Order: sequence, then C-alpha cells, then structure tokens
Amino acid sequence: MIATETTAVRAARTTGAASMPDASTEAATSTATDASTGRIPSSFAGPLAELADAGLEIPVLGGATVRHVNLDVAASAPALSSVAAHVARLLPYYSSVHRGSGYPSQATTALVEDARVAVARHLGARDGDLVVFTRNTTEALNLLATAVPGETVVLDIEHHANLLPWRDRRVVVARPPIAEALAAVEAELAARPAALLSVTGASNVTGEVLPIAELARIAHAHGARIAVDAAQLLPHRRVDLAASDVDYVAFSGHKAYAPFGSGALVGRADWLDAATPFLAGGGAVEHVGLDDVSWKTGADRHEAGTPNVVGVAALARALAELERLGDAEREAHEAQLTARLHDGLDALPGVRVIRGFDDAHDRLAIATIELEHGSVGLVAAALGAEHGISVRAGRFCAHPFFDRISTRSNGLRASLGAGSSVDDVDRFLEALAKLVADGPAFEYSRTPGGWCPVTDDRPWPVID
Repeated sequence: MIATETTAVRAARTTGAASMPDASTEAATSTATDASTGRIPSSFAGPLAELADAGLEIPVLGGATVRHVNLDVAASAPALSSVAAHVARLLPYYSSVHRGSGYPSQATTALVEDARVAVARHLGARDGDLVVFTRNTTEALNLLATAVPGETVVLDIEHHANLLPWRDRRVVVARPPIAEALAAVEAELAARPAALLSVTGASNVTGEVLPIAELARIAHAHGARIAVDAAQLLPHRRVDLAASDVDYVAFSGHKAYAPFGSGALVGRADWLDAATPFLAGGGAVEHVGLDDVSWKTGADRHEAGTPNVVGVAALARALAELERLGDAEREAHEAQLTARLHDGLDALPGVRVIRGFDDAHDRLAIATIELEHGSVGLVAAALGAEHGISVRAGRFCAHPFFDRISTRSNGLRASLGAGSSVDDVDRFLEALAKLVADGPAFEYSRTPGGWCPVTDDRPWPVID
C-alpha cells in the first residue's frame, strides 16, 4: 500500500493532477451515504465524515453512559478514521529517513517527501515556495519570526501563537466594523514601513473569517509581506496561497483531523534561506568542521533531526481526505450546523454570544458565550460530567481580544467540525438551557485545575 500511495503522489507531481489515493473505502460514515461518492449529502444533518471517536460511549455522574458529544474540536480534533487507518498501515514500514539503504527506509523517505508535495499542492503553493514541517502552528510562526527582516504588524484579535513570537511587534486594535479594522491596518502600514503583516485567517474565539485577499492587497501595497495563521481556518475552508496572494501560511495537523504532532509553515523561500537555522543538528548541514559549519538551504535548513514521519504522513492524508469530502460539501454541512447553533444560543435567556465584528459575512462553526449570571467554568464542567458534552471555558489563548469584546472574565466555547451532527447541537443547547435555568444536578468544588465534582463516580478508562 505504501508503494502505491507514493507512486500516486509522484504522478500528481509530474502531471499536475489534483487527486490523491481514494480513501472512500476507509472513511465509511455512520449514516446513509451517496453510493457513488461515499459522502453524506450536504443536506443531511449527520456527520460529514467519520472520526476516530465516532460512537464513543463515556460515563456520566450517577452511573449512566452516553454518546460523547465533542464540541471542543477547535482546540484539538480527533483523527479522521481514514487517517488513523493510514497510520496503522504505515507503522510496519516506519524506518529512518534519508540515506537509509533498506527498503522500509526508502519507502519512509518517499512518504515524507511526497507528503511535502501534497501539502504544497493543497495550499496552492507557488513554484519555489517551501514546505517546512513543524510540530504545530505555534512552532511554525516562531520559526517565521526568526526570519523576518524588520518589524511585524499584528492585530489585537490574534491567538497568542501569532501575538507573542514577533521580536519587533506593532499591534493594531481591530475595532468593528471590518472596514474600519482594515483602514486601521492600512494606516499603520502607511505610517511606518513594516516587513510583515501577520493575521489570523479566522478567530478561534468568534469563528469570524477575515478578508485575507484584501489584507494581502493592503500589505503588498505598502511593501510588506503577509502571513496567515490558518490553524482554525484550514480545517474548515480551502486556503490557497497563490489565489489569495498570501506569502506565508502556518497551520497544525491536530486541528485538521491529524493529531499526530505535525504542522507546517508554507511560503516564500528567500527569508527562510537567509535565516539562522531554527534547530542546529543533523540533516540541516552540508558540512561540519570543528570550527565551521555550512548550512543547507530549503526546508532541510530548518528541519534538523529525525522528522515526525507519522505526523507528516497523517497530515498529508488528512488534507487529501478534506479534498475528497469536497469544499462545497464541507461548507454546506457546516453552514447548517452553524446556523442551528447560533439561532439556538440567541434564543436562550441569560446567554450572550460574543462577537468581534457584527458585519462578518463568514464565520466558522464556533460560538463563544458568556453568562449574565454564574460561572461558565462550572457550566462547562457540568456539561462534561453530567451530559457527556465536551466544550472549553476560559479566554482561549487570545486574552487581549477576549478582554476587549467580553463583559465577563471567561467564556464558554462550542466548536463543530466534519464529525458533528444536528443531534450534537441539539443536545448541547438542551443541556445548556437546563444548566442555565436550574444549575448542575451534582455538587462541584473549584480546584486549582478548575471545577470538579465533589464526588466523581465515573470509572476512568485503562488505556494500555
């Protein structure tokens, strides 16, 4: 199977084909599918794809078990079932990469390099763009920060991963409406030259999608390049560097249904070739003497050491599966769930959905709420312990943005993805309404680790 897959990707490299090996036999869905494509029709309210946690039964307080509802995929998404199956097939071939003489080593090396080609193609990379594999978006942006030859402009809406790494940082407060935020960015770039504008593709707090192509136009008009933190955007929308005229994109596999520890920085080579190698070690060098080192250029320059072969392969397979599901199908599926989620939340008394831009025309299936009364941390704990629903409470590693747009100290975030269904949304809305109206059914105490049941009778799994 490994040889067949690498051959297929090599064919795509030489012919420009946009297809990857068909995963329809591996991604059987849990509901009725279209017989010709293996996909769930976009009008159906069930999952669009099967994830590794499909049908997971978990205990709740009081001794019952329920189907787990995962509304925390914006933090980390389970693996696509097809990705997990791909990893299982890969493991017997796992071996050293580059320079190994054995068959498994050569197959593993081909898999990594073919994955690099597949990632570049999926993101619409230009000729000469680099794909540098990293652990995640945070590492990718920290890598880019070492290469920027000047100041970087960012927005105050950024995740900390895109707010903290930049050595010479200038922050623009992106107040609504969107047109005013864009004008503020343009004014900042016009006031003093900057090397880079680095922005999120979609907020991890509100799900609101920014007009990336317009931001690219503004950056380039003032002599700056643009980088996009696509950690949230890429699992939901197609990102195309060439079409949007973006210079760099950073993203994580663990948010894109490939939670095996890999991400990537994709973009122009010149800054990266001129930068100090991100890691010093084997694989990044042409020659080493006791008193001198000759460093490679290209992706190798920043990928010292043995790569995360499994993570890289999983990442490429996840992107291929997202392609197979179809861009239009994914957006239609998500639009149904997003509308149902927001309509339901807007109808709940005592609940306010947090927004950064009321005029945002596009948003991902993410909703962050605050409560008029009570603790969202306690509600989040009760959703998990009593109802089997996973959400997230806090400020979501976007403290400046959250503090500007909220009225409470913390929020509760629900996030959906390709494995979500209408039933997931309805169970969340019903449980949330009950908790807001009546409070938890069990007693909880606040600990350094958050709210916890005073008596927790749930058995914990033994994973050996």
